[in-house]
Amino acid sequence: MQIQQLSIFVENKAGRLAEITAALAQANIDIRAISIADTSDFGILRLIVDKPTEAVEALKAAGMTVSLTSVIAVGIDDQPGEFAKAMQVLANERIAIEYMYAFISRDKGKAFVILRVDDNERAVDVLKNAGITILTAEEIHGM
Repeated sequence: MQIQQLSIFVENKAGRLAEITAALAQANIDIRAISIADTSDFGILRLIVDKPTEAVEALKAAGMTVSLTSVIAVGIDDQPGEFAKAMQVLANERIAIEYMYAFISRDKGKAFVILRVDDNERAVDVLKNAGITILTAEEIHGM
């Protein structure tokens, strides 16, 4: 139940994000979630898209540095304490979170969090056992 995330090296210069998103648009790739972490010289753009393999091909063809990383997507009810519950489950099992970002869905009352953890398989198991929804790649791509 892992999904593929694109990680794209981005120089900090005007127009670079426009180039990346244009390459994806030309390949008919739909972005589902997005995050960027930067320094003064460069950043790492992280994307969840509907067609990750095709997206990698399109970006590489456009001369960009891109890789795929396995992450998990957690679905939680959009109410106080639900996110804390998921984080506590991981903490109890000593599963470290490297980074995360969130997005909302079209379904009212639901929010989703993309997690990069140090042990995806174990994280999926403990979260599922705690009653926390783990989304499949098909569910994310179909949103």
